[in-house]
Amino acid sequence: MTVAWVFPGQGSQIVGMGRDLYWQVPAARDVFDEADAVLDVSVSRLCFEGPEADLTATENAQPALLTLSVALLRAMDALSPGGRMRRPYLVAGHSLGEYSALVAGGAIDLETAVRMVRRRGELMAQAQDGTMAAVVGLNAEILEQICAEAATDSGDAVVVANYNAPGQLVISGATAAVELVCKLARSLAQNGLFR
Repeated sequence: MTVAWVFPGQGSQIVGMGRDLYWQVPAARDVFDEADAVLDVSVSRLCFEGPEADLTATENAQPALLTLSVALLRAMDALSPGGRMRRPYLVAGHSLGEYSALVAGGAIDLETAVRMVRRRGELMAQAQDGTMAAVVGLNAEILEQICAEAATDSGDAVVVANYNAPGQLVISGATAAVELVCKLARSLAQNGLFR
């Protein structure tokens, strides 16, 4: 049997995540403690107590999710028969999850990854005028055309940023341009012009 590990991206965080794991599995506790020591913020407190607004802030959510992912891996490893779980054939991650995959695959260590995703989150939070939106039920070619039209009309950039799955795409760009794409996509959907 081939095994793959796939790690989630930002948006999968929830207050309370990892709390029981921390108290029940020393290997997981070590991961949270290491992340806390590396950063100027208590990742464990954010995960366990929030508040939600602080946890969902991108500069906090990213190291929190990375830390939880690695803590889960270390807990699974520690609790596996003989203390070693089956290694995966491949690792992958969605957006931020790529960093968890890099740690899981041994390409970078936890300290480096936590510092990188914290900085990544800080830079993303500093972006003055930008947002993302998921678009469901529209094929990539049509959405790319709508993005090009919205960029021309608004004078701002907007592109298809993630091809999550057939029928689920994510756009990103200047807020006004993203809103215009969403409006145009809704109009097409209401008029039955796609699906």
